[in-house]
Amino acid sequence: MEQRDKKLTRRAVLGAGVSMPLGILAAPAIAAEMACAPTPRQTTGPFYPVYDQIDKDVDLTKLTGHGGRARGEVIRVTGRVLDETCTPVEGALVDLWQANARGRYAHPADPNPAPLDPNFQGWGQAVTDADGRYAFRTVKPAAYPLRFMSDGKADEEAGYRTPHLHFRVSKRGHAELATQMYFAGEALNEKDGVLRRVPEAERSSVVIVPRKGDGDEVPVLEFDLVVART
Repeated sequence: MEQRDKKLTRRAVLGAGVSMPLGILAAPAIAAEMACAPTPRQTTGPFYPVYDQIDKDVDLTKLTGHGGRARGEVIRVTGRVLDETCTPVEGALVDLWQANARGRYAHPADPNPAPLDPNFQGWGQAVTDADGRYAFRTVKPAAYPLRFMSDGKADEEAGYRTPHLHFRVSKRGHAELATQMYFAGEALNEKDGVLRRVPEAERSSVVIVPRKGDGDEVPVLEFDLVVART
């Protein structure tokens, strides 16, 4: 009986010896599942703000000292800034800039003859909290022509940019990220040259489906941003 017990014990030890390497091999697989794919990098475009402005808060639908509200469909854009291990990045600066509801940027180089909106902020900044979260209130931008003719009309042959928002994420110890967010279901998405340069397998990370907010809340778009550590 004692000899059998010894054999069982030896078998148990051998079994444990076999399971240990399997457990070690499983650990990288678990870690891989927790990895977050970096957000595709995209151009900042030619219309990043060149002049500083007093009002750069998270509500782009109104301006300090103005009684009116920006024109267009109001939306909320919120999400988290994460690193490649899906760890929230606290204290990251998130810039958002965009065209207004008529497709015009408040930028001196924008040739679009569409009118500016005097109540639209156009550029906002947020700092992420302990959970890496940020949030903006803004309006959905319009599509706009890529080129204009001498009479100010759109050059149809040049095409259009689909509605989009620009983002830049900055944080010491992380690579700066410039990217763009798009709206699911837009007819121009398939023709947009910038979006088409994003590999098809990665487009779902930047083309966002809006969800309904609670109660009477405006549509919400969840846009997570993954930055690399340096």
